[in-house]
Amino acid sequence: MKKMYNIGVEATMDVIGGKWKPIILCNLRHGTLRTSELQKKIPNISQKMLIQQLRELERDKIICRKVYQEVPPRVEYSLSTYGITLSDVLDLLCNWGEAHVHKLIAEGHEVSLSCSGQH
Repeated sequence: MKKMYNIGVEATMDVIGGKWKPIILCNLRHGTLRTSELQKKIPNISQKMLIQQLRELERDKIICRKVYQEVPPRVEYSLSTYGITLSDVLDLLCNWGEAHVHKLIAEGHEVSLSCSGQH
């Protein structure tokens, strides 16, 4: 069955949309990470959801999964060459989010950003 998109952003969101995928990708753009490292950087995601999102991103060729034949097995994730093409988009999302948090703070909202400027 042919998939129909009405606007390009629909295709983008089909691949990187949702609550967790952009966060996973923003963390991976800084380098290769193990599952446990991603879990520490994204403490509110369950391990089951993290694995599911990683599998979907791997299926869509956005990330690469490398398994080392060790005991216990070591698994690392990184952006694929195709995934790296999202870097500008991810940078813009991060920059906008940081500016938005600063705006909210200036308006008196109780929000914080624990890792400001890491992009």
